[in-house]
Amino acid sequence: MHGKNYRTIKGMAYTSKKFAPGAPNPKVARFTTGKSRPDYDLKFKLVSEGRVQIRHNALEAARVAANKKVALLGEENYFLVVKPYPHVILRENKMIATAGADRLQEGMRKAFGKPIGLAARVEIGDTILELSLKSENAEKGKEAMKAASTKLPMKTHAETLALEKKTVA
Repeated sequence: MHGKNYRTIKGMAYTSKKFAPGAPNPKVARFTTGKSRPDYDLKFKLVSEGRVQIRHNALEAARVAANKKVALLGEENYFLVVKPYPHVILRENKMIATAGADRLQEGMRKAFGKPIGLAARVEIGDTILELSLKSENAEKGKEAMKAASTKLPMKTHAETLALEKKTVA
């Protein structure tokens, strides 16, 4: 089983765990990391340039890679959010590909498949990761987005937004 086999979006999303006994839980450990504060100056967004399915282990790998770069700043100095949630259940019709296994296989008879993982469907322009931090740490934010983009199955680009200060009147 390869991740590239599940990258393209084909057909209806199979999402109901009610009809898929044994569907796994998402591997994404945390969807938010760090501390949410109103005084961050910059927001980095990792934006998809392709219409794909991202497997849950790729999302977790991207989160870990980004978190590793910014964790050096301390938990209080950044806020990282994983935006897509892996709902789509991936199935595989397992086949035995060794000599003499022809008597054990059913081929395409009852080929619905067993649940093997989860994926999130992402459209062009969707945000995958959001990272908020102060402007003096902008270089770390760029590094984090670059590290996270290498873990994902499509081309991405990072957008930087300057956040306005909220004044209490």
